[in-house]
Amino acid sequence: MRDAVIVGAVRTPVGRRNGGLVGVHPVDLSAHALRALAERLALDPRDVDDVVWGCVSQVGDQSWNVARGAVLAAGWPESVPGTTLDRQCGSSQQAIHFAAAAVISGQSDLVVAGGVESMSRVPMGSSIGDGNAFGDQVRARYRDHEGFAADDPVPFSQGVGAEMMATRWGFDRTRLDEYALASHEKAAAAQDAGLIDAEIAPVATADGGKVTSDEGVRRDTSLAKLGELKTPFKADGVVTAGSASQISDGAAALAVTTSEWAAAHGLRPLARIHTAVVAADDPVIMLTAPIPATAKALRRAGLGIEEIGAYEVNEAFAPVPLAWLAETEADPARLNPRGGAIALGHPLGGSGARIMTTLLHHMRDNGIRYGLQTMCEGGGMANATIVEAL
Repeated sequence: MRDAVIVGAVRTPVGRRNGGLVGVHPVDLSAHALRALAERLALDPRDVDDVVWGCVSQVGDQSWNVARGAVLAAGWPESVPGTTLDRQCGSSQQAIHFAAAAVISGQSDLVVAGGVESMSRVPMGSSIGDGNAFGDQVRARYRDHEGFAADDPVPFSQGVGAEMMATRWGFDRTRLDEYALASHEKAAAAQDAGLIDAEIAPVATADGGKVTSDEGVRRDTSLAKLGELKTPFKADGVVTAGSASQISDGAAALAVTTSEWAAAHGLRPLARIHTAVVAADDPVIMLTAPIPATAKALRRAGLGIEEIGAYEVNEAFAPVPLAWLAETEADPARLNPRGGAIALGHPLGGSGARIMTTLLHHMRDNGIRYGLQTMCEGGGMANATIVEAL
């Protein structure tokens, strides 16, 4: 029976908004990840059956199928196709799932999965413009939902959803700020120990500089500084910019194939894609679906949460991983061990692939057999992926 294995995973550094990567077009940023992947694996791009690429705001610099543009910009053969998908924040995690399905089914032998987002160049929400993204019937269906006003010009706000989660699970401001501080501390420690270096392909910039590490890590932050931030989503709220993911730029790429193809081409798999699921939950709160997605993945895998050696739960907002911990009773010490999106940043369409790249390197470095990744997504969805080290 055919399987799906990941033989390579690489990412760019994550740039801060208007930071070191602002001058790099998202097609070129994607191409950089593709080239780095091929170089590290000594991969012949002619063998790639497809490139499946996640990107959320597909407008402006990110329009016209970023995946195909990236293939051409990377200098890969014109015969290599590419397609771009949008499952909101989980877009590139979904790209990995689609790649796995393609190779397991026999439709492809080698698929490159990944994603990109340049939030500096294409601001979040740009693709909505002045349109009605949800339509009148969706708005009507949820007009009586707690915390949602039918005439709200920006309905289904994730920030409001984060406040609703904090209320439901009883997280106060201090708890969220403590979590945010810990994310920065873990990320800084990982950088200082050189743990991140192997997963990053530094990006040269037009001014002759080079971005070599994630720019969002705030080494000088503290509970006192976090406590000074305003609560933009609710007057008496608890969620701030400090306990939310950062607006960022970045890309990542992974090579997905079968064990048989990998062996035939001298490639050693990092991990097998053991289980891949998607789930959905309340679309107004929007952020809770990682909980049922995790339960679904564990059930299908026949594993208990205690058997998973590392968890990556995207830090869209601090209440998300905290609620996930509360509901799964997972070991907090295994959660986002190298920091999460609060410290590293969240380049929407690229985050799923970035997180998987970080997870795989952490598993390899620490002899971990099983890892789990999940992330909340716009519309109240979540992907969950369990990988098994080989």
